[in-house]
Amino acid sequence: MNKIMNNVLKSLWVMALAGCLTACGDFFDPKTDDVLSSDDYISSQTEVYTGYIGIITKLQAVADKSIYLTDTRGELLEPTESSSPELIALYNYNSDLSGNSYADPAGWYEVIIACNDYLDNMRTFRREKPELVNDDRFDALESSTLRVKVWAYLTIAEIYGQAVWFDDPMVQIQDLTDASKFQLMTIDQVVDKCIDLLDNGDASTDNINGKLVFSWYEWLDPETAMADSEYRYWDYMTPPYEGLMAKLCLWKGASLQSQGSYNTAKTYYQTCADLMLDALNEVISNQELNYYWLFTAATPGNYSRIWDNPEPYAREVVCAVIYDYTRNQTNRLLYHFSNEYPNKYLLRPCVDMVLNRYENNDFNPGYTTSEEKRSGTVCGNRYGDKPYLAKYRPNGSSRRVNAFQDDVHIYLFRATEYHYFLIEALNGLGRFEAASALLNGGISTAHFETNTDGSMIKDDNGYGTPIAGFEGFTNDWTSNASWGSRKYPHVGLRGAFSLKAREFKTETGASLMTNMKYNDMQVLDEAMLEFAGEGKVYPMMVRMARRWGNGSYDATIVSSRVAPKYGDKAESMKPKIEAAIFVPWDLKLE
Repeated sequence: MNKIMNNVLKSLWVMALAGCLTACGDFFDPKTDDVLSSDDYISSQTEVYTGYIGIITKLQAVADKSIYLTDTRGELLEPTESSSPELIALYNYNSDLSGNSYADPAGWYEVIIACNDYLDNMRTFRREKPELVNDDRFDALESSTLRVKVWAYLTIAEIYGQAVWFDDPMVQIQDLTDASKFQLMTIDQVVDKCIDLLDNGDASTDNINGKLVFSWYEWLDPETAMADSEYRYWDYMTPPYEGLMAKLCLWKGASLQSQGSYNTAKTYYQTCADLMLDALNEVISNQELNYYWLFTAATPGNYSRIWDNPEPYAREVVCAVIYDYTRNQTNRLLYHFSNEYPNKYLLRPCVDMVLNRYENNDFNPGYTTSEEKRSGTVCGNRYGDKPYLAKYRPNGSSRRVNAFQDDVHIYLFRATEYHYFLIEALNGLGRFEAASALLNGGISTAHFETNTDGSMIKDDNGYGTPIAGFEGFTNDWTSNASWGSRKYPHVGLRGAFSLKAREFKTETGASLMTNMKYNDMQVLDEAMLEFAGEGKVYPMMVRMARRWGNGSYDATIVSSRVAPKYGDKAESMKPKIEAAIFVPWDLKLE
């Protein structure tokens, strides 16, 4: 029997659904070893809603796992003197990870099992008690569940390069060699399946797709001011359609381009660009939000706020998993990264990598002290004996009072990540000038058509007409916003930190692919500065390796960025990294 599923099932299947389905309040006291596996647990509307919260408790339990698993093998983290053999094995790219609890993907499969069982019981409830069904809300709950399932599968595939796909509920031990129910898929197959599910649904979701939105706040607490309602946090925690689909399209485009099908790949890059522009424009064009989701001159002064508050930063959050240690909700981030008792301080940032990346003008052109807004969130106490990853235990007066408060939130999608998705897609489309503007100096009035007197040509809705290559952007990114002068116009990801522009090739024609790859590497290097320690950089490296791998993976894209942290052992580590860019774990059905 497949060892992953066997481990999951041995611990899960005899458990009845307990605390997480009895009341909405149990969301704040999750039992993360529960599984939604009872044949008829959904018997009332209350259980329909609390059942979904049970899925979210599963998500809470696993949201931090990819950070330990990918960043330990990535470009930044290293084990401390008090680290564990399991983390050291990951760090050293050991080929045998048998029994390694960090490498075991069972937690993500628990999320999938919970989603499958919930969807199955929802279908039964709708069939047997139609008089209790609110179609709009029930459809949206199924759509939300589908998105959680897709997130789990994409995460597994990015880390292991494959996944075991199944849609049936787990209510009894089943033969995992049954290919009609359990299918071992490559990452390319997982991406295809996830794209189809998000757009079309299937029988397991009543053919409901992943595009429907459900607001807990609007349903349960509309009379309370948004800022005072705890239910607003619930809306943060379901992965969004546009973020999932954009990332899937980048993976699909990378795979097609690797196989020589660039023209088809472009259709996926275009879908990604359209989704990201629509999402960003909706927020950026909202006058009440002013500079939400936008890199501006105000970014450096607010940068640490992304992590140093007990709730996600409103101007940055797209989707985040939230915890409250006073209600028995914890992750293990501080346990691993904090250098203060009673935490264990198992992993730390490699100080040499921080200094040689953030403060190196060759790697990070135009380094200034403004860049310390980013480097300071990555490496605290870097000149002391215990440097630590400061995103989860911030510097200064804003940090949590107690080192045991493992309630730090985890961003599944950040607004900045949407900008990076858009830059990657625009580069893939050959729209180099627009991609460079986003990365470097910003979208400005110069990117819109003007009259002979220099005034912007606008349509009846007050939006400017973009020049060629900047289609999809609106003048609300600029100081000439449609609702009046914007105090904080977009100045680019690097411009916000007063950094020099990264070189971006703009010639197309015969040099299109050469320049596209060069630009991709510039974007990847910048992402290493922005997303360090968040579990996002390593999967992006692998995606770039896929795009430029000529039918496989150019693993040197990964090894050249990861190996330097090993110091004198860098050259000997490169072959090990290149041989195992995915976590080696046996997913074969036996």
